[in-house]
Parts: sequence; C-alpha cells; structure tokens
Amino acid sequence: MSGKAFFIDTTLCTGCRGCQIACKQWNQLPATKTENWGSFQNPKDLSFYTYKLVRFSEDIGSDGKPVWYFFPDQCRHCVEPPCKEIPEDAEAIIVDELTGAVLYTDKLKKANSEDVREACPYNIPRAQPGTGYMAKCTMCVERVQNGLLPACVKTCPTGAMNFGDQDKTVDLASRRLAEVKSKFPEAMVTGIEDTRVFYLLADEPSKYHEYALSVVKPGGIDRKTALKRIARSLKELSREWQLLHKLAG
Repeated sequence: MSGKAFFIDTTLCTGCRGCQIACKQWNQLPATKTENWGSFQNPKDLSFYTYKLVRFSEDIGSDGKPVWYFFPDQCRHCVEPPCKEIPEDAEAIIVDELTGAVLYTDKLKKANSEDVREACPYNIPRAQPGTGYMAKCTMCVERVQNGLLPACVKTCPTGAMNFGDQDKTVDLASRRLAEVKSKFPEAMVTGIEDTRVFYLLADEPSKYHEYALSVVKPGGIDRKTALKRIARSLKELSREWQLLHKLAG
C-alpha cells in the first residue's frame, strides 16, 4: 500500500504532551480554556481548535499499584474514510494522492457536520461553533509534501511518535510488537489493516480510550447512525410541513 503512516508506540509515551503543543503551534491554533476536572488530561476533549490530544487514563495493575495509560488521540486517516461518503459534494473531503491524508475543505456544509462526526468510527471530527466548519488532524500534509516530518513526530522526545512510508511503518510496528511481547503479553498493534495511524498498545484498548480500537465501515453508515439520520430527517420534514401549513393557512 502506498502513502504515509504514523506508528505511535504508547509503551514509550510519557504523557509530556509535546506532540499536542507542537500541533497547536504548527497549525496556529488558539489556546482553549481548561479547568481542573479531576484528570491531568487537558483540554478535556478534541475540538475545532485541538487536533491532537494526549488522553490520560488511570487503572490499578495486577500488583495493586496505579497504572497510567497515555493515548495520543488524532485522526486515523482511514484508507477508505467513512466520513468521505457523507457530503453530497465529492470534493468536500479529499484524500491526498501522495500521502493518503484525509483532508477537510470549506465545502463541508454545516448540515453535514453531525453526520460526518457520526460516520467516524473514532469520534474525531469537530465542528466550529456557529459556522459548522469542521477540522481535524491534517497529517501536516504541507510539511510532508516538502520532505519534513509532521510537527508532532518531529517534537516527540522518546520515539513514541514515528512516521514514514506505509510499508516501512508497518514493518516497524511489527518489529516493535515482537520486542515488547515478553514484557507486555497482551500487547497489540491496532489500525494496520484500515488506517494510516497504528498504535502499539500494551494492554486492552478499552483501558486507553473508548475509541482506541474500532472498525472502519466503508460507506460510513451503521445501523445506529442510520436511525439517527432518519430521526433527524423526520424532524426536519415535520418542521417544513408545519411551515407550509402555516403559510397556506
């Protein structure tokens, strides 16, 4: 498979959030207001102004001691992105031919924002309040096209963030998995089959994040999403009927 890919080794992540800050700086994104909500993770979630977020989860290990799980969350740049199937305008979401990066354009309409987010199996896209424009990780495509690493990878001090050609990144992930298996018997690599962001997890995915592991469904619509869209369409039809009835009366 051609294109580029990330390999994120969570066993090397220290939760320094350097990647999170580098993403903000490179994309010239404004700071977001944070608060003490009982976690070192801040901000609390992704947003239109936060493309990358290091998630913090705490658990109790088999030895009875606390265990921290760090998860640098971002768009997975799906090989067959379900979100791309939602907008009526085929050019609203494009896939860069050189890198495989999934890119959102200003052609994404406000009416599509909720459907686009629901189509994402990793709950990544976020809309700008008021405008409905959507944003997420761009793979730093302008850097990559000029031979540079994505800002988050360039900044990572521990080697947790890696980036390169898809096939070489798959090989790197496979080798690293073999290396850590003796220490972390439950270790796995996620995303190799259907995304361009692979995660090496030392434990069960659910301990890291609700959406650490998911299944990409080409077409972007599962039963739950379809029912939500039908319900929303019925509400819209009802409002339109009431308006027509009022005008006719």
